Amino acid sequence: MVSSKIVEIGSDKKPSREEAEEAIRILLRYIGEDPAREGLIETPARVVRAYDEFFEGYNQNPAKELSKTFEDIEGFDDIVLVKDIEFTSHCEHHMVPINGVAHVAYWPDEKVVGISKLARIVDILSSRLISQENMTSGIAECIETTLKPKGVAVYIDADHQCMSIRGVKKRQSSTVTSTFTGKFKEEAVQTRFLRMIDKN
Repeated sequence: MVSSKIVEIGSDKKPSREEAEEAIRILLRYIGEDPAREGLIETPARVVRAYDEFFEGYNQNPAKELSKTFEDIEGFDDIVLVKDIEFTSHCEHHMVPINGVAHVAYWPDEKVVGISKLARIVDILSSRLISQENMTSGIAECIETTLKPKGVAVYIDADHQCMSIRGVKKRQSSTVTSTFTGKFKEEAVQTRFLRMIDKN
């Protein structure tokens, strides 16, 4: 499962806010700008505040979102799906945005969770530097490990700006990843899931 721990670089502790702001000033100088220019004076502080928001997932544990469960499912034995969960993440290779939608389903065994919790898992894992592949498998593993359902399905379709605005600059491209466990590996169940999200 994708860890909730804040990663420390080497033996150094997390840099201070002042150090982070100075790093932004260095980047501004690197691209040929003057950090003392009127329009840029407050930019380092603004960027660090934005990073606090973009990457708040490092301070959150996705498994904790699934800790409150309900066992009174009264014989419900079918797919629970939350589709079209919009998210913005950041590519761990270029630190530019990934915009997409996630479709998350599970087949309960003995426990169910509030449906908003599935969206919260997407929010938390997308609020980190992460690859789409690891985000897809991380969502599934979190649900699988915590709820122990009969199966999990995750399907993500996203635009990577590292590909659409730089490099090959393919603006119409999208990247699709999926993972299926348990009952969702069965062809009939998987096909039904894909039809439910209008992908088959």
